[in-house]
Order: sequence, then structure tokens, then C-alpha cells
Amino acid sequence: MSDTLQLPIRIGTRGSPLALAQARETRARLLAAHPGLAADQIEIQVIRTTGDLVQDRPLSEIGGKGLFTKEIEEALLDRRIDMAVHSMKDMPTILPDGLAIICLLEREDPRDVLICAKAGSLAALPEGAVVGTSSLRRQALLLRVRPDLKVVAFRGNVQTRLAKLETGEVDATLLAQAGISRLGLKGIPAFILPPEEMLPAVAQGAIGIEARCDDEPVARLLRPLNHPATEYCIRAERAFLAALDGSCRTPIAALAHISAEGNLHLRGQIVRPDGSQLLEAARHGALADASRMGFDAGVELRLRGGGSFFTAAP
Repeated sequence: MSDTLQLPIRIGTRGSPLALAQARETRARLLAAHPGLAADQIEIQVIRTTGDLVQDRPLSEIGGKGLFTKEIEEALLDRRIDMAVHSMKDMPTILPDGLAIICLLEREDPRDVLICAKAGSLAALPEGAVVGTSSLRRQALLLRVRPDLKVVAFRGNVQTRLAKLETGEVDATLLAQAGISRLGLKGIPAFILPPEEMLPAVAQGAIGIEARCDDEPVARLLRPLNHPATEYCIRAERAFLAALDGSCRTPIAALAHISAEGNLHLRGQIVRPDGSQLLEAARHGALADASRMGFDAGVELRLRGGGSFFTAAP
């Protein structure tokens, strides 16, 4: 492979407004870190994925997380693009041979938000309110707190879901605060849900940049953009997920943070889809042990949950 950076640099991304916002953020950070680069030397290429094309069924029915990455990763392996920008919560824990997440941008607020004009908290939602979400994790944690709620499938990008809410298809929905912030959305009735009530998805709020393992020029280009604190937290959360062999079919939540003393703290949960049972594990320790702690917590919950935990009908 050539040790010289080839121009233009091609960034692959999905075509949703949020995905494009994340790709533009990556381009802006590259330009800021490398003053010698010009804007027209970094191209953004939209790649449609199976997850974008199939909108009429829950992700758990059509294959899970890889639906949002497969076509983009094929473009990387075929050298049609040089890097791919992903929402890390969409990334499988096992990547194709020859590819790696080589850069993590500083994480946005990882918490979920309730979008509802009728109530400012889950407790304040009217009895029997209809809540739209495509996430089994959100469904399970909602029903854990409010078993009276009716949860319905709700696919689409952020703007599509907000439009459905506006027309009254549902009484409320849940979104990630990170997406609202990155899209610059103002004036919507959004209320942050504390992690004690709604623990986020693994790696929610984090942008990862995937590239070929043998592409050292691209690795050098991205090195200044990597955020070490985010990297440690995402390592712990994704190791937790890997130990559970998690997918879109299993309600799994995790959140890591680094304390003022410089230690990593991790909480992880598994939940039955109907919210009837929740198991939690926590780990605290040195940053260097992030992956080990995450995996260990995942193994603990896998053993405590037993083989039937994820397969039991709601």
C-alpha cells in the first residue's frame, strides 16, 4: 500500500439527515486538524443500506444492527471510500476482516429524551398512552416503569418520527439527545430521561470512524480527532455487549463514564422485552481495564439471566 494520502478523501455515510450531519462534523474536524486540506479535497458519499431501504418492519425481524453498515463496509473493502462515519450504537461488535474503528469523536450527551407535548416525564404520561419506538431496549425499560403504556413500532429517521408524533399517530416517542443536538433541533417538547430511569443503548451518542486496517495514511489523518475518554467508555460498553452476544433482538443497555479521579464506572443491564425482569451489573476500575471490566460484567449477566432470558415471550 502507498504511504501517501490519496486525494480526494472519500467519506462514506448513510443518507439520513443525522448521518449526514455526523459526516459533515467529521469533515469539519479533519479540516480544523489539518490546515493544509481544502474542503473540496474531502468528499461525502451517500450509501444506502438495507436498514434505510426496509422501513415497514422492526429491525429485529430483518437482521439487526448490521443492516445499517453492510453496504458501507463493502464500499470500504472495495476501496470506493476511504473511511466510514457511523453511529456507534448501530455497529455490530464483530467487524469484517480488514476493517476497524480507528477513531472515536468526543461523545455527545448519551441520554434518551421523551418527546411529548402532553407530559414532561414518563410518570406524567396519561394512563394507557401510546408510545412509538423501534427499540426493544426502550420498549422494555418503558414497560418496566409504566406497564400500562401501549408501545407500538415506530421506524424512520428523527424528522420522520417527529412528523408522525405531530400528526397524532402516537402520544409520545423517545429519541437520543445526541441526535437532537447534532441536528440543531429547537422548540420540540424534549425532556431528558435520567439514566437511573432509562439507561442508554451501548455506545449511544458516540461517532465512530471505520477504515481499512492497512491504510496508515488515513489512520494518521484521523489520529488527532480521536477522543481518549470516549474511547475507554465505548470499549467497556461494547465489550459488555460482546459478552452478551447482543443484537437488536435483545434488550441491553449500558453506560460508562470516567470519574473526576480518573477511574471508569460502568453500569449494564439486561431486560425482558415486557419489562417484567431487569438484571444489572456494575464495575469500577482503571481505564486500562475498560474492556476486561465490560466483558466481565456481560458474562455475569449472561450467567445470571440463563439461556431463556432473551428468548422468553413478552
